[in-house]
Amino acid sequence: MVVGAEPNYDESKVPAYTLPDPLVCEDGTPVRDRRVWEKRRRPELLWLFEEHVYGRAPTAAPGMWFEVVESDGTALGGRAIRRQVTIWLRGDRVGPRMDLLMYLPRERGRRVPVFLGLNFMGNHTVHPDPGIRITEQWVPADRAGTVVSNRATAAGRGTMASRWPVERILARGYGLVTAYCGDLEPDFPEGWKLGVRAALSPDGTNHVFRLDEWGAVAAWAWGLSRAMDYLEIDRGVDAKRVVLIGHSRLGKAALWAGARDRRFAVVISNESGEGGAALTRRRFGERIADLNRRFPHWFCGRYKEYDDREDALPVDAHELIALMAPRPVYIGSASEDLWADPRGEFLAGLHAEPVYRLYGRTGLGVTEMPAVGQWVGRYIGYHLRPGRHELTAWDWERYLDFVDRHLGGR
Repeated sequence: MVVGAEPNYDESKVPAYTLPDPLVCEDGTPVRDRRVWEKRRRPELLWLFEEHVYGRAPTAAPGMWFEVVESDGTALGGRAIRRQVTIWLRGDRVGPRMDLLMYLPRERGRRVPVFLGLNFMGNHTVHPDPGIRITEQWVPADRAGTVVSNRATAAGRGTMASRWPVERILARGYGLVTAYCGDLEPDFPEGWKLGVRAALSPDGTNHVFRLDEWGAVAAWAWGLSRAMDYLEIDRGVDAKRVVLIGHSRLGKAALWAGARDRRFAVVISNESGEGGAALTRRRFGERIADLNRRFPHWFCGRYKEYDDREDALPVDAHELIALMAPRPVYIGSASEDLWADPRGEFLAGLHAEPVYRLYGRTGLGVTEMPAVGQWVGRYIGYHLRPGRHELTAWDWERYLDFVDRHLGGR
């Protein structure tokens, strides 16, 4: 493949491929029961994804400090509790921090399940609520001009609200928790210098030339687990019912966080594509070389060895999905988002099913990809939404219904 070459969107040009078997260990030992999966194959797959795709991240923060900056029980006209929490990611409280924005239903005496996800441009973009603090971190420029010299302004309030239907989530009995991904690492090649990868490195260098050093996706995933650390002590949250959600590149981060951290009860990937839920070996739409050329900071250095060598990668997306088992996982695709390979995302869910069967659970429950506008699945959910690459109200209704089935909002 010539980097930057025209992507393949023709199913007839998808090459023949053989997927690695999630139920065969690296030494050839077959996995016939949950014990072997849990003790041998699952840790082995996690290690392979670390070594070859996402890189090695710390298992925890070296010291954290939780600061509840605000807890307002009259938010959104009295319909919600708005809580804003700063998580200092080093014990010295001068290093990196992550600011959580929380909306919880106003129901006393009950811990509520919540959706947790990172946002792209700052918490203030999630809702026009004037009480939300504006991020002070580096923010990418936007077409609307709400960002000046990579700093957010009040003009950005609510600009991403369509992706976060706060009132609808609250009405269904769930809370919403979000944080800006740039709190953990700004999304540009040198952004690691401003984020947790440099701050948590012993010498501040991030060891960027090490092939297994963690990339930005792993940094974002690591931050989601730190948010979970806080949610476990928040008296308004049912920490056993935290649903992880992510869109696009942040969907990749959600999947990797869900694979590493089994505290998340449900994991949702919305159009995460290559490096996320789509099968790499199909070579359809975006490919590894495209990711490494456009976003060299997202993955570990060794991932670049697989440009145009997808078959040599020792893992594929179906095994990433399988790492969620036996927890429910949902994969959302869009019919016009061919770059993210909707069929490849469906097939990843399909080929993860053997691991779910180890637990006596049905995955998708079908073998044929659903039509546009349809959704399928039991413990592995999937839908193909009409339209383009986006996180919409239609997607959210499917996710809320799926989570209702497994967790129940009320």
